[in-house]
Amino acid sequence: MTKRIYLLSFLLAFCFLSVNAQDDAFIKTGISDEMTKNPEQNKMWRMGETNYSAKPKSAWELGVHLGHSFIDGDVDRTIPGGYGLGLHLRKAVHYVFSIRADLFYGQMTGLDPQPWVTAANGGGLVESGGAANDPDFVQDYRKYDNTQGWFPSHKTRYVYGALQGVVNIGNLLFHKDRNKWNWYTAVGVGLSNHNTKLDLLDGDGNAYQNLVTVTGFNSTNPFDTQSGRQEIKNILNNTYDGVYETDGFKKQGIFRIGDDTNIHVVWTGSMGISRKISKRINLGLEHQLMVTDNDYLDGIKFRTSLDQTNNVDLVHYTNLRLGINLGNLDKVTEPLYWLNPLDATFNDIAELKQRPLLDLTDEDGDGIIDMLDQELDTPAGCPVDTRGVTLDSDGDGFADCKDEEPYSPPGFDVDNKGVASVPTITEDDINTIVDNKTAAVMSTVNSMASNVNRSDCGKWFLPMIHFDLDRYNIKPEFYGQLHHVANVMKMCPSVCVSVVGHTDARNSNDYNRVLSYNRAQASIDYLVTNYGVDRSRFKLMYGGEDAPIMGGANAKTETQHYMNRRVEFRVCGDSDYEMGRPEGPSAGTGDRSTRSASGSTYSGNKNSGY
Repeated sequence: MTKRIYLLSFLLAFCFLSVNAQDDAFIKTGISDEMTKNPEQNKMWRMGETNYSAKPKSAWELGVHLGHSFIDGDVDRTIPGGYGLGLHLRKAVHYVFSIRADLFYGQMTGLDPQPWVTAANGGGLVESGGAANDPDFVQDYRKYDNTQGWFPSHKTRYVYGALQGVVNIGNLLFHKDRNKWNWYTAVGVGLSNHNTKLDLLDGDGNAYQNLVTVTGFNSTNPFDTQSGRQEIKNILNNTYDGVYETDGFKKQGIFRIGDDTNIHVVWTGSMGISRKISKRINLGLEHQLMVTDNDYLDGIKFRTSLDQTNNVDLVHYTNLRLGINLGNLDKVTEPLYWLNPLDATFNDIAELKQRPLLDLTDEDGDGIIDMLDQELDTPAGCPVDTRGVTLDSDGDGFADCKDEEPYSPPGFDVDNKGVASVPTITEDDINTIVDNKTAAVMSTVNSMASNVNRSDCGKWFLPMIHFDLDRYNIKPEFYGQLHHVANVMKMCPSVCVSVVGHTDARNSNDYNRVLSYNRAQASIDYLVTNYGVDRSRFKLMYGGEDAPIMGGANAKTETQHYMNRRVEFRVCGDSDYEMGRPEGPSAGTGDRSTRSASGSTYSGNKNSGY
């Protein structure tokens, strides 16, 4: 029976350690707001509005254990001496400490290679007191030849239920996000019960006789060697019938159920190490010691009437423990003793290190900071466009600040001061020019109208703008881009513009669709309010997190997330259409009050961070 149990233990361990399809145990997935005890607090923490995250809702662990057990007492143990099995239920209180309820059942045997005799002959087999008043028990011993004695052989059934405190330190990690191994120790207290049987009689009900002679114990030489003691046990195993028919002694005056079942307080101490197989399963190896105020677990109290020590019998249990995490792991985390409590802190620090520093330096003083300036050496006093490039309004090659004629008529050569060389003409020449220009203008207008019909008026480039995390306010640095969009729409009065909002991949899809809708709506409100563009010329659309331009769900840096938080402008396509507000929760922080194009008023959120 015992060998079968060991074989089963080995097979269980082999099967679970061979699992290679459970790589999800070591893939970093994060903890969503819904997986915490206070989702609102956790959301505020992610947004930087409170100092601490909410405590995760972690799974309970149900365990099954199986292994080898033996009694360390007065009778020499048999190795292997027995088996044990049981169940446990464990719940993490926090990352280091957890509570475990443990149940155990075991059977243990022992066989001593030296003879014992009754108290009358200097031995400890029959103790004076209550046990000696049992006539059946005393009678069994009186059947012995007391000069030969008996080699004690027992079989003990032992059960307990205990509540244990478990301390682990394997998840206090400083150099990685999660652990594969966990070391722990546990102490506990509970109640135990045992029943010990002795093999005193042969198959005919007679006491075994002449055991000293049969085993050759007349000489102490065999007993003094390991091989000699094993030979004595082999002879005894062939002599005894293996039927444990006689009840062993029980301690007097202890609490019992129905005056029959003995109950002892048991103290347990354990140390073990466990290996994570997957998010659902872990396998551990543990050694446990069980201590009670009881010297009768092996049925014998004293070796001799003179050797009356106060040593109690101890139970040792070395076992494999299979732990199974209960519950839906999309709604609860693994038990906290498998999570690194410093993980969120280290991730936030790493993300802060990856963010670009906002440098407001503007070396050439043109009003465009160097981070965005495409012309870092603009001459002093020269007006620039939104890219920081010096303006040349008439395109004659002379910057406006150096052009004595900033708006030279097109088609004429200019001198070294930017002034067009317009020849002297007659009235007839003027009439001819006017007629030609009128025709050219009408041709241009017709061409523009044709381009508008093709949704390609002037082939203008329409920019995009970006937003801070979980915000939909228009950032001041993008006023120039929106001014450009307004100018295009004024120059092409028939053009239709689609305004498409997007987000990064963080938060839920429902939340992100509403947030991208809010960003597109805020952009349209800005253009309608500040530039008087008719609202009917816009088509509001949104894509949430579904169309990233950098990284998407695999984005690792804040810069990548920032590029994905955007609104794009494009000439309306045939498949574009006005989209209403999606179903979902309120999303983002901000309002749609906008600042005038000149910058005189602004009622948006000025505290949004980058």
